[in-house]
Amino acid sequence: MAVNDPSEYARALEAYLCKKNDGHLVRIVGPAFEQVCGWAEKGIPLTVACRGVDRYFERYYAKGPRRRPVRIEFCEADVLDVFDEWRRATGVAMWDNASALPSGEGDAAGAPASRRDSLPAHLERVVARLTALRGGEDRSLDEMLEAIVRELDTARAGAKGLRGAARDALVARLRALDGELLDAARARADAATLKALEKEADGELAAFRERMPRDAYEQSRRASVDRLLRERARLPVIAFD
Repeated sequence: MAVNDPSEYARALEAYLCKKNDGHLVRIVGPAFEQVCGWAEKGIPLTVACRGVDRYFERYYAKGPRRRPVRIEFCEADVLDVFDEWRRATGVAMWDNASALPSGEGDAAGAPASRRDSLPAHLERVVARLTALRGGEDRSLDEMLEAIVRELDTARAGAKGLRGAARDALVARLRALDGELLDAARARADAATLKALEKEADGELAAFRERMPRDAYEQSRRASVDRLLRERARLPVIAFD
């Protein structure tokens, strides 16, 4: 979703925060308003900011029963982390020097799997996510998911001791499996869904389009569509970079 006016961006995010707070309205005013307008001016897509809010709430709920409504200021670190992930995943980071994050930001929850998890831990998490998907409403990928889970289960048993060429080979295989799974999800998506994802990707990239060469923009657009497709299908990232 593209929101060009910072005030509209803040109001949209306020409405989203209200929904996450179970209807309790926490106004985005004063310093919080300036903070959120800064996100809009930096080019953080509204959908990306919302995912950052989601990430904060996931951690908040994990701590136990909530005691008070969440304020948008509490979510900034997660919003910036998710934005940094998005910039790197879409390739925008190569062309977006103007909105680069300060050194040190984005290196915690938003970092690639290899920075925060060991290879065995990554495999364990991916197997758990894929196993959960097999019990969902969409069963079209079940056969492929089952085959991948079996392969990753086998790989996980010996992953801890892998070194050198053997480890590189497993990492390459994980990248290939990730691409195959995403291709399968794309093949099963109808034309209307893909068109909607392309429109959403254009909205997310709108603030950066004029800064990027055409071929770079098209590459980022494809990466953005892939990311949105992955999120829609709830597919984990199998690759370990």
